[in-house]
Amino acid sequence: MTITQEEELAALREIGRICANVLQAMGKALEPGMTTLELDRLGAAMLERAGAVSAPQSTYDFPGATCISVNEEIAHGIPGTRVIREGDLVNIDVSASKDGAFADTGATFRVGPVKPQLERLCKDGRRAMQIGINQVAAGKPLAGIGNAIGRFAEARGYTLIRNLASHGVGASLHEYPEEIATWPTRNDRRRIEKGLVFTIEPFLSTGGIWADQGDDGWTLYADPPAPVVQYEHTVVATEKGAIVLTLPG
Repeated sequence: MTITQEEELAALREIGRICANVLQAMGKALEPGMTTLELDRLGAAMLERAGAVSAPQSTYDFPGATCISVNEEIAHGIPGTRVIREGDLVNIDVSASKDGAFADTGATFRVGPVKPQLERLCKDGRRAMQIGINQVAAGKPLAGIGNAIGRFAEARGYTLIRNLASHGVGASLHEYPEEIATWPTRNDRRRIEKGLVFTIEPFLSTGGIWADQGDDGWTLYADPPAPVVQYEHTVVATEKGAIVLTLPG
């Protein structure tokens, strides 16, 4: 989506705020002993109260209001009977729509103390997302996002999952530009248009390169197996830089 009117920006800010508030509340509610389904029900109730509709459910008939991925699961995890335990990494992805506007956000949360390597990975995962956001401005190359994130990842000894890309959003959950690499690329000549709405969501890993689909047809796992974190915001490009739409408030 490319914004051309203030009313469009206001609608995106509203759904962005809702998604961010749901993500923040679910992260705060995380505790050992709860199931991923219990956590998802909290998110579903909050979306309903806000008048929002789960995007994965409405768009893809996903079996949950949110995606919740634990440890070896890196994305699109189905909420269910899995019990969350101390030391787990839990990725929560919240995307929803309201009045025709869509937003998408996510984060990886630590449940209690985790190994120092995972603590560092989480902090650097958030930094990687911000590095990508810093590359957003009208007229700049789309490839600059992945190239900047790639330089950071390489310098810190990480890998990036190379088949889970950022994407356009706004009028639907996934739209043009359909694939925005968050890893280094050479052949993408596209430029960022003023008003373009899209996500920034690198998947930073200690060794994973690809995302492979599991037997349930949804859940994704790293290949080769390794811890992965993801942090995501929806942004809109302006001449001065990015406006982050998925902020709580």
